[in-house]
Amino acid sequence: MAKKIEFQLDGLNCANCAVKIEDSIKEIDGIVYSQINFVNKVLKLELEDTIEYNKEMLDKLQKVVDKIEPGVIVREKEIKVKIEEHHHDLFEKNDLIKIIFGGGLFVLPIVFTWSNLLEFIIFFTAYILVGHEVLFKAWKNIIKGSIFDENFLMTVATLGAFAIGEYPEAVAVMLFYKVGEYIQELAVDRSRKSIAELMDIRPDYANVKKGEKIEGVAPVDVQVGDLIIVKPGEKVPLDGVVIDGKSVLDTSALTGESLPKEVSVGDEILSGTVNISGVLTVKVTKEFTQSTLSKILDLVENASSKKAPTENFITKFAKVYTPVVVGIAILISILPPLILQGATFRDWIYRGLIFLVISCPCALVISIPLGFFGGIGGASKKGILVKGSNYLEALNNVKVVVFDKTGTLTKGIFKVKEIVPQHPFTKDEVLKFAALAEGFSNHPIALSIVKEYGKTIDKNKLNEYQEITGQGITVKVEDKKVLVGNKKLMEKQGISYINVEELGTVVHVGVNGQYAGYLLITDEVKEDASKGIKELKDLGVEKVIMLTGDNHRIAKKIAEEVGVDQYYSELLPHEKVAIVEDILKTLDKNSKLLFVGDGINDAPVLARADIGVAMGGVGSDAAIEAADIVIMNDKPSQIPIGIKIAKRTRKIVWQNIFFALGVKGLVLILGAFGLATIWEAVFADVGVTVIAVLNAVRVLKVKGV
Repeated sequence: MAKKIEFQLDGLNCANCAVKIEDSIKEIDGIVYSQINFVNKVLKLELEDTIEYNKEMLDKLQKVVDKIEPGVIVREKEIKVKIEEHHHDLFEKNDLIKIIFGGGLFVLPIVFTWSNLLEFIIFFTAYILVGHEVLFKAWKNIIKGSIFDENFLMTVATLGAFAIGEYPEAVAVMLFYKVGEYIQELAVDRSRKSIAELMDIRPDYANVKKGEKIEGVAPVDVQVGDLIIVKPGEKVPLDGVVIDGKSVLDTSALTGESLPKEVSVGDEILSGTVNISGVLTVKVTKEFTQSTLSKILDLVENASSKKAPTENFITKFAKVYTPVVVGIAILISILPPLILQGATFRDWIYRGLIFLVISCPCALVISIPLGFFGGIGGASKKGILVKGSNYLEALNNVKVVVFDKTGTLTKGIFKVKEIVPQHPFTKDEVLKFAALAEGFSNHPIALSIVKEYGKTIDKNKLNEYQEITGQGITVKVEDKKVLVGNKKLMEKQGISYINVEELGTVVHVGVNGQYAGYLLITDEVKEDASKGIKELKDLGVEKVIMLTGDNHRIAKKIAEEVGVDQYYSELLPHEKVAIVEDILKTLDKNSKLLFVGDGINDAPVLARADIGVAMGGVGSDAAIEAADIVIMNDKPSQIPIGIKIAKRTRKIVWQNIFFALGVKGLVLILGAFGLATIWEAVFADVGVTVIAVLNAVRVLKVKGV
């Protein structure tokens, strides 16, 4: 199995460079996979089993990065460095000072009349002051054989302008390039901070109780079994059980729900929630890396590793776009003066320089992944965890939604409504035998029976336990053979039973071949189920289907109540998969099937659907592992919200694609015909990037969706 390791890339602000670094690192021996999350500046590697990570590997990574983007520092992600932001702020101030002074020198020869030599000296001084870093990086890259980057392109374009006597435009191009780059960095940093703030639920410390003392330590250093104190206003740092105190928790950071949750002794609480009122003493049940909060943060932060088709297309397009445009620039500069009568090299070189300035694909390479990451971050704020940009994009094409019934459209909180014994058995005996038989099961119906029984079950008294899929359980209790299940089990065992017509789940009980009676167990439909299904249809979903293992009468009643188009009842788990596969065969390649289940019993169907959505419930590990999308508050109405966020994200992403390509294409055409100057080219490069990044940041605003 490949070893995984993560690195922080401090100072990485060039999206195009990130793509190049990612590709170059894949060429290093022993590295199976590399992927850079530009938004978080994180590099993920998978190493071969035989390769051990050491300082030599880190040096190799640093050399690759230095070759493509000097100044970016590679460090292991686990090492926390607080200095970077200060240095970055200092770097921004120095850049701003150079831009202001360079701009002042640039204006002087335009406002005042100077001799040609003095004019050249002032323009060239301004040029060097503003663009010396670009020139230096370009020279280093030329030596290393890397020519298709923005430093090289800007250097050739501006020096070319100097060569043909266009001094003001040469300085203006470099000046506006640096201004645009400065604004671009500010915009990207602001969007990074917005996303970070959106997911700022990570606790800074935990108050660990050691004897009579309370010590503040990092959550990662707290052990299972430790006691922690959570004061009012503090974030719960780790998952645990309340052993003292009573309070109200704000769970909105995990579920998107503003409704507070009351907790007291014996209740489980989750990391990431906020303690509102009382002081709680909590016994830690999970290490920080295994806690609900840690898993959610990891899921959201790493979602960009699964790229959407649009992102993959843009990455491939960017690799072709720059060399093609540079090639056209060279042809435009050379061929027309040799072919066309009256054409001059000065005029056509100028037109070629326009192509060079405009050939960097940064607007697309930055704004597209930023848009998807913002959409994922915004969805998480609503309690919808999307595991990848690919799933977020796929939500746009959902045409069929298939719901499991129990725990998805219904609450899954079962109650024993009625116990009907048959002579000579009593109600207590029927309940006792049913509870003993269900003692090993975690199914909601089984748990409701055990809860109703209310006594401790001695599992040592149970022998020959057997679960029969889709029918029930057989077990030996105190030398009695007990059967607990549906009518299929009774029929298979040849036991006559009462055919109950009431709505609910009927659990029949047989003892030593004799019918003992039955329990009627009921479940309630979720309040927002019908609303969620109506909204799905309003969003263009063509068919909503319900699957259940329950009987036909209950399925029909629930289906009519929530408004599904079609339902299937009395299904075994493998039959649910078969139905989903049959539906998939009827869909065209652009239509997607979304399945919604509880993330535990429905794992096979979740895996088979185009998009698997789990009603995770707060802290359901199985749900988080099984599905592509997790609904943290268990509400079906969250699914249309997720689709709305996906549609809005796609809209903004495609706005950026059309805007960037449209402006660049227009300026390229105008430049080729001599109708545009390098000034327009600078806007088409840097200006478009800044606008695209700012537009992408709008994805984060998901209040009204």
